[in-house]
Amino acid sequence: MIIVLFGKPGAGKGTQAPLLANELDVPTLATGDVLRAAVRGGTSLGVQAKGCMDRGELVPDAVILGIVAEELRQPQYARGVILDGVVRTIPQAEGLDVMLQRLGRRVDAVLAFDIENDEIVRRLSGRTVCENCQTPYTGRAVGSVCDKCGGAVMRRKDDEPDAIRTRLRVYDEQTAPVLDWYRSHGGKVAVVDAVGDVCDVTIRALAGLGVVRRRTDG
Repeated sequence: MIIVLFGKPGAGKGTQAPLLANELDVPTLATGDVLRAAVRGGTSLGVQAKGCMDRGELVPDAVILGIVAEELRQPQYARGVILDGVVRTIPQAEGLDVMLQRLGRRVDAVLAFDIENDEIVRRLSGRTVCENCQTPYTGRAVGSVCDKCGGAVMRRKDDEPDAIRTRLRVYDEQTAPVLDWYRSHGGKVAVVDAVGDVCDVTIRALAGLGVVRRRTDG
């Protein structure tokens, strides 16, 4: 099963991805992670991506999707994968569809985490992240140490209220239409209420996939 996670910035995709992966026994794949790995590894596509990044340019969709395709050929993704941050625009959705067809696969479901803008602003304004691995924290002081990798915890400039509202406008203009694209192409789209306890959101997300939560610890 290939599942695309979808939602506004701060809707909880990064929090839910590993929890859903644990429940479904499949790995996660985040664009940023595989892009950085390709650059570090010096692959052909990684070199192309690094050149764009060094020039301050956006990495083209074709390069990113090529890197994702290379990763998906690895055996650990044979049973399925949760894609986090791979699709943000209709051209990316179209490109992913073509790429998966070449691999003999398809997107099985889209989980769209739904939350009001005011709650997004409240959440992100109080968020800090690790400068290395980007693990998010709530209520963690700037300058403290990340539990995951030991990096320094910082506040991102784009988590300031005005910047958050700009990001939400961009989401409405460029990303929100992707849901209609998936619906019009016969994809299964499950809208998940993303407000409330993290565990409750996980249960709702699994229900959207038609899966009953099998783990009861935490």
